[in-house]
Amino acid sequence: MDITRDIYSVTVVVEDLDRALAFYRDVLGCEVRMDAEPFPGSRLVEVAPPGSAVGIALLTRDSGLPLGVRYWTDDAERAHQALREAGVEPHQEVLRLDGMPPMFTLDDSEGNTVILLERPRPESSAGDGS
Repeated sequence: MDITRDIYSVTVVVEDLDRALAFYRDVLGCEVRMDAEPFPGSRLVEVAPPGSAVGIALLTRDSGLPLGVRYWTDDAERAHQALREAGVEPHQEVLRLDGMPPMFTLDDSEGNTVILLERPRPESSAGDGS
């Protein structure tokens, strides 16, 4: 099983989210893809150059959110199981948070955080019979 498919986003650690957002949006010309509170007290801001497949997650160290590279995977449960079978111990079971795809984290061989998110499946394009 190929565990990763694409890079979803990379983390840039910032001290001040509003100041960083203004820089990336107003100076560099990035579009804002997300500005959300995944859970109380945390803020996730994601920006990207127009048309880029890879986003930049602007996070503070005290956000409570993982700081690392986010990868898409086709099936978070299967990826979690395959990693455990390979001797890698993820930090937790697959998380299912409101409004977010199934995900989990682990450390790479050098102690860097890797975040795996299940890629949303495309809506069925089958006809509705009308």
